[in-house]
Amino acid sequence: MIGSALRLSLVVTITATIVAGVLGLLLGRLLARHQFTGKSLVETAVLLPLVLPPSVIGYYLLVGLGDRGPLGWLDVDLLFTWPAAAVASAVVGLPLMVLASKAAIGGVNPALEDAARVMGAGELEVFFRITLPLARRGILAGLVLAAARAFGEFGATLMVAGSIPGRTQTVPLAIYDAVQAGRTADANTLVLLTTVFAFAGLLAVRLLEQQAGRRTPTPAAVDDAT
Repeated sequence: MIGSALRLSLVVTITATIVAGVLGLLLGRLLARHQFTGKSLVETAVLLPLVLPPSVIGYYLLVGLGDRGPLGWLDVDLLFTWPAAAVASAVVGLPLMVLASKAAIGGVNPALEDAARVMGAGELEVFFRITLPLARRGILAGLVLAAARAFGEFGATLMVAGSIPGRTQTVPLAIYDAVQAGRTADANTLVLLTTVFAFAGLLAVRLLEQQAGRRTPTPAAVDDAT
C-alpha cells in the first residue's frame, strides 16, 4: 500500500506541478506587468482555492469533470482516475504559484526589460533572458510550494478521484485509510515521508536563496545577455 500510494502521489504531484507551474507563471506575469479591465476579478478568482473549503473545490471539479461539464460534452471521463487527482492538486497549488511568480516578476526592475527591448530583444527573449533569470528564486519558491500543496491535497482529491488503492489513493488518502483501519505503523511511515518531502523542499529553496548573489544587474549586463 505504501509503495503504490507513494508512486501515485509522485506522478500526481509532478503532473500537477507542471500544470500549475506553467499556468501560474503566465498568470503571474499577466498580473504583474499588465493593467486590464477586470484584473481584480481575475486575481480574486485565481486565489479562491486558498480560502474555499476543499469540499467546495471538489464539488466544482466534480461538476466540471462530470457528464454535465465541458469534458462530458466531449465524452471525456476523468472522474475517479489519477488525472482527476492531478487536476484537483493543480487547482489547489495554482494560487501559491501565481502569488510567488507575480511577486518575483513584479520585483524585476522594468527598466532592465525596457533596456533589452531598446537593444532589439523581442518579448520572448526579454522574458526568458532577462525577466525569468532575475525572478528565478521567487518562481522556484512558488513551484516548491505548489508541489508541496499538491502532494498534500486531500479533500478535493477524495471527491473527484476517490480512494481506490493502486489507482487513485494518494499518500494523504492512504494516511486517512490507515488511521481508520488502525494500521498505525503505515500511517506513521506515510506521515514521516510527507513531512520529510515538505521540509526538504523548503530547505532547498532557503539554501538557494542564501547562495544566490544579491547583485542587481546593470544595463551593461543586460547588453551582454541580449
